[in-house]
Amino acid sequence: MGSKNKLKRFIENESFDNVIQPSRDDLIKFNFVFRGKWKKKVFKNSNPIVLELGCGKGEYTVNLAKLNPSKNYIGIDIKGARFWRGAKTANEEKLENVIFLRTQIELLDFIFEKNEIDEIWLTFPDPQIKFQRRKHRLTNTKFLSIYKNILNDSGIIHLKTDSEFLHGYTLGKLEEMSINPIVSNHDIYKNSNAPGEATQIQTHYEKIYLNEGKKITYLNFKFNE
Repeated sequence: MGSKNKLKRFIENESFDNVIQPSRDDLIKFNFVFRGKWKKKVFKNSNPIVLELGCGKGEYTVNLAKLNPSKNYIGIDIKGARFWRGAKTANEEKLENVIFLRTQIELLDFIFEKNEIDEIWLTFPDPQIKFQRRKHRLTNTKFLSIYKNILNDSGIIHLKTDSEFLHGYTLGKLEEMSINPIVSNHDIYKNSNAPGEATQIQTHYEKIYLNEGKKITYLNFKFNE
């Protein structure tokens, strides 16, 4: 994407009422006005809040919102030029249960209060296979600790990926924490136990993976199971 297109998208994002772009300084100083008040001040309802972390173009976030109008969805990514597409689609289709948030995932504790979130989706995150990149894996111990803090007692995490490595790595982390996954399978399209949300939505890249014959893995779990 050219710099002119990026700039155009950044400007358009600022005009969208479904895009929130807090500064890092405001977050780390606990000056973020919506922390602990997402239902009341942003969505203006008491429905569950679901996050998609590393949402990319926002395809999954938007389609989850269409499937479940009684839930609130927040797509999170540091690259606003990417989720511009999802934010624009949500505006065009008048989806009132979708927000996009430009921030870093490691700052979630500064954005949400303890127990404020009901579900988290990780859809096709970079598996960060190289050992020196392990601190960036979204299911490493540090990130799992952050998720546990913001999820409520019945909160659930979903991981959908084409990476057998990340699927196995995550299962290993869960075993370290004495957590048994609720569902875990290595090919969701050949497994009747996969939830509809994991099979009814396919992103652009997922369709490419499937055409290449790659298997799509899925697991979900709760910290308090």
